[in-house]
Amino acid sequence: MTRFALVVTALLAVVYSYVASRLAVGPVSAVLLAVPFLLIWILPVYYWGSSRSREGLIDKLIHRASYLSMAWVSFALVFTLARDLALLATLGAPTLHTMVATAGVPAVLGGSLLAMACGAAAAFRGPRLERIDLPVAGLHPDLDGFRIVQISDLHVGPNIGRRYVQRVAELSRSLQPDLIVLTGDIVDGPVARLAPHVAPLAALASDGRAFFILGNHDCYAGAGAWIAHFREMGMRVLLNSHELVRKGAARLLVGGVVDPAYGKARPDANAAMAGAPAADFRLLLAHNPRLATLGAAAGFDLQLSGHTHAGQFFPWTLAVRLVHAPHVAGLSREGRMLVYVSAGTGTWGPPVRFGTSPELTLIRLVRA
Repeated sequence: MTRFALVVTALLAVVYSYVASRLAVGPVSAVLLAVPFLLIWILPVYYWGSSRSREGLIDKLIHRASYLSMAWVSFALVFTLARDLALLATLGAPTLHTMVATAGVPAVLGGSLLAMACGAAAAFRGPRLERIDLPVAGLHPDLDGFRIVQISDLHVGPNIGRRYVQRVAELSRSLQPDLIVLTGDIVDGPVARLAPHVAPLAALASDGRAFFILGNHDCYAGAGAWIAHFREMGMRVLLNSHELVRKGAARLLVGGVVDPAYGKARPDANAAMAGAPAADFRLLLAHNPRLATLGAAAGFDLQLSGHTHAGQFFPWTLAVRLVHAPHVAGLSREGRMLVYVSAGTGTWGPPVRFGTSPELTLIRLVRA
C-alpha cells in the first residue's frame, strides 16, 4: 500500500471508531455504520492512481455511492460532535440529558441523511448566476460595461455530464459576454470518455473570445490531450502566455498561467506578461488563487481563479479558509490587484453543496 493509502486508511479508522463508539448500539449497527466508510476507502485505494476501469455499471455505482458516503460521513461526524457537546452541556439536567442521549442517535443519523439530500439537490439544481460589477479607476471608456463570463471547476466526469454542460453553455451565451474564460478543472477524465460531454462548450468559442487554462484536475486527466482538444474546439489556451483582445479603441490583455500540477512548466506570471504590448486593462487567469502574489508582482489588474469550491459543503467551508485565506471565494485584493475566486460551476467528489452554491459568474468592468 502507498503512503497515501495508509494515511486514508488510518484517518477513516479513527473517524469510524469514534462515530461507531457513540452511535452503534450493537454489532449489527456497527457493521452497518462501517459500510459508508468502506465505500469511501475503496475509491482512493482501489481506483485512484490505477488503470482500473471506471466505465462499467458496477464501477459507476461504486463511485456514486462512495462520493455520497463522503458527504454523509462528514455530516455524521459534525452531528456526532454536536451531540456529545449537548450531552456535556446537559450533565446538570438529568431529564434533558436523558432526552439528548436517547433521541440524539436517530437525530444524528436522520440529520446527516437530510443534509446530504438537501446538498445533493442544491448541487444538481445547477449554477446560479453571480453578477459582479468591478469599479476600475481610469478604465478606458470602450471597456466600460465589458462583460466577462467565468466558468470554473465544472468537473465534467462522474457527476457532471452533457446535460449539465449544455445548461451552462446556454446560460453563458444568453449573457452576451465580450469574453468567456474557463479557469481550470473543467474535466475529470480522459478525452476519449468525456469529449461528447464537453462538446456544448464549443459553441462558446465560435467568435475566438473564449480562453482556457489548466487546473490541477485537467492535468491529472491528461494535460496534453486536453490542451489539443480544447484548441480543436476553438478555445484559446494560455500556458504562461498572453493574448490581446480589442473592443473599440481599447486593448485588454488576457494572460494565463499553468497550474502547479502541470509537469512541463511552473506557473509564471512574468512569462505571461513578457513581451506584452501596452494595454488598458490586464487580466490574469490562474486556477489556484494562491498564485495571486505572482500576478500582483507581474502587474496585472485582476486575477480570476477557482479551485477552492468555497469549501463546497460544511464543515469544509470552514477548513478551506485555513488554506486559502484571504482568497477563498468572492472578491478580495492582493496589493493593487483585484482577485475574484469562483465558488465553482460544478462539484467535485460528493455531488453536494451545503452552505455554498455552484455559480456561473458574470463580471462587468465599470468606470469608478
